[in-house]
Amino acid sequence: MNLKKLFILAFVSIFSGCAVYAGLNFDELFGKQEVRDRQAPILSAQAQHFIDEVKPIIDNRCVVCHACYDAPCQLKMSSVEGIDRGASKALVYQGTRLTASAPTRLFEDAITTQEWRDADFHPVLNERMQNSTANLDAGLVSRLLIQKENHPLPDQAQLEGFDFSTDRDQQCPTIEEYAQYESDYPTWGMPYGMPNLDKTEYATLMSWLENGALMNDHIPLNDAEQALVDVYESFLNKSDNRSQLSARYIYEHLFLSHLYFSDLAQPTRFFTLVRSATPPGEAVQRISTRRPYDDPNVDRVYYRLIPEQGSTVDKTHMPFALNDERLQKWNTWFVDANYEVQALPSYDIDVAANPMTSFDSLPVNSRFNFMLDNAQNTIMAFIKGPVCRGQLALNVINDRFWIVFIDPDKANVPEINAFYASQKKNLKLPSELKSNTVPVTHWVKYAKQQARYLNAKSDFTNKWFESGVNLDTGIIWDGNGTNANAALTIFRHFDSASVVQGLVGPQPKTAWILDYALLERIHYLLVAGFDVYGNFGHQLMTRMFMDFLRLEGESNFLTLLPKDIRHVEHSSWYKNQSVQLSDFLQRNIAPFAQPTNVIYKTADPKRELLNMIKDKLEPVLNDRFDIVDTGFSQKNEALLRQVSLVRGEGLRHFPPLIMMMIEGKNGQDQLFTVIHNNAHTNISSLFDEEANRDYVNDDLTIVRGVVGSYPAAYLSLTEEQIPTLVSTLQGLKSEEDYVAMLDKFAVRRSSSEFWPFSDRIHRWYKQDQPIEYGLLDYNRFENR
Repeated sequence: MNLKKLFILAFVSIFSGCAVYAGLNFDELFGKQEVRDRQAPILSAQAQHFIDEVKPIIDNRCVVCHACYDAPCQLKMSSVEGIDRGASKALVYQGTRLTASAPTRLFEDAITTQEWRDADFHPVLNERMQNSTANLDAGLVSRLLIQKENHPLPDQAQLEGFDFSTDRDQQCPTIEEYAQYESDYPTWGMPYGMPNLDKTEYATLMSWLENGALMNDHIPLNDAEQALVDVYESFLNKSDNRSQLSARYIYEHLFLSHLYFSDLAQPTRFFTLVRSATPPGEAVQRISTRRPYDDPNVDRVYYRLIPEQGSTVDKTHMPFALNDERLQKWNTWFVDANYEVQALPSYDIDVAANPMTSFDSLPVNSRFNFMLDNAQNTIMAFIKGPVCRGQLALNVINDRFWIVFIDPDKANVPEINAFYASQKKNLKLPSELKSNTVPVTHWVKYAKQQARYLNAKSDFTNKWFESGVNLDTGIIWDGNGTNANAALTIFRHFDSASVVQGLVGPQPKTAWILDYALLERIHYLLVAGFDVYGNFGHQLMTRMFMDFLRLEGESNFLTLLPKDIRHVEHSSWYKNQSVQLSDFLQRNIAPFAQPTNVIYKTADPKRELLNMIKDKLEPVLNDRFDIVDTGFSQKNEALLRQVSLVRGEGLRHFPPLIMMMIEGKNGQDQLFTVIHNNAHTNISSLFDEEANRDYVNDDLTIVRGVVGSYPAAYLSLTEEQIPTLVSTLQGLKSEEDYVAMLDKFAVRRSSSEFWPFSDRIHRWYKQDQPIEYGLLDYNRFENR
């Protein structure tokens, strides 16, 4: 570096508080900014160094906060492309926006780094002169790491001077603005509000950055993977109308899933199903649209499997197994079934947004079986989809409830299929309004439409189940005796949620029974039709319409209760309900009037019914979350199970999720999740959730393993401390009690042991559930 540049650099360093001056001189110091090619050939030493040495540090120290849509500054560090894309000042989650924003989905809405620069993403790596000085001084990642090294966390249990709120103001400086950021927020280096990297990690990252931050090119498929890709692409791209319509249906339900070939040996590789303008055998030319059913604007759509390029993160990971058994089922439902497709449906929004119209040629039984076969994945798509942050979306459901399904074989009769066909107009969804919606007037329209459908459904079911004939637990799908997807439990964690197989925890307040039309509409409302970049009206209409679908699922469950207590039970779920909801339920909907055929023997029929359902599904219930066979003593296992009996107002200070690692007397670790279930008097209110909280009925659920993607706290203890932990949880009364518990057991974000403990959590999770495993997200980790 010549003397002039040394002088300028020294001058800028002296006056680094003057961000404008620093910004004006970066070009003179290091040259003009220019996108760089950072992908080294996969077998090169640089690529292998990144994969083996650098990427594990980025995954476990950076991706744990920078992965989902709510990653700070949209900096997604889970892939080479995400790191190179950089950061943006624009917010994905801006619930008050009046018009839809342009989507910024990685791998979809732009392909090259230059296209992302044109979309106002700024680099976090040096894109000027490529030498060691420039690579460190003109790169945001290096500067933020140095800042953290120079200003480590203060020696405090509860950190001061940081904003960890979900809706905090985003500080997303460019390299030109960085000096001012450092001056304003000296302790806000990276990792933000977490302990420093250890010396080896820091040196590894800094050396990598200093040498140009080279990463790896895409890892090619091996022969076995390519052969299976060819098999599925052949199945999905036949030319006849039946095959094209079936492939479209499969794609619109699996576009968010991470597909994997379960018959191949691990390590597992995941794939995404995409629409392409090019057929198999040619390079994929991805068709990117806001929604999977939007017009592709090509004469022929091809469905292709492309390998996932990023690290797997729990929040967006929805594994879906592909194997010979699955392919045979698809052939049975979509190839061997007896039906005709005279013409393919259009992509006009009023057709494509309504699956009851676009797929009316496909047998209802085939569609229902397809969704039920992996029902956890079907439900998970709206639980784990793009809503990384969704209080408004999720306050439409209770904090814990069970879901079971109508038996598709019992519903596979011409009369039911004809009924669905007759109701196509009444089964339209707000997603046909696209991403810019005026909510009030449209809500009235869809409320009336839903009322017409429910009236027609009541008329039909009153005749079908006349005098209670067949109205018993026989209508519930038993998973064909082998499929654990027959029973699911939903947990809401305030602004995120989880779905697991099995009927987990004590009996819940509410339960749903889903029929075909209900399950299909939930998918097209909350998954296929939902746009996280849509305006306030679109997101509000989606939430309001989901009220109707939740009520319908709950009503299906209530039909199995004695006729005289259905309304009483339902009213107990909706205390202090709004006038609008009351009118909708009592005036606009003709009631289902047939008696149940279930024989009850006690004064608590709901409890009896839930027990009957659990007994019926016992052969397929997934018990992996039960606290048994942990290696602990039976006494300590029984003590841990008592945590699920803790309830009351004292839990108001407990966060949505806590994960705790307990070291057994045998030296083996066991991981548990404690879930706080918030009780509500009703969940029909859009904005004032707090007014409907019912703190006295809050409770906890403890499960073995991982449930949820956003732990709020970590606890570490030994088996000998289990009695103390349980008695502490049972005695929680105040914020002070909760903080005292943390003082005793927590590994706080301020702890020097945080990163080693985080690694311990992830190792356990990966070993216990290698397919479901994904990196957890620390954006909700508390500071208490």
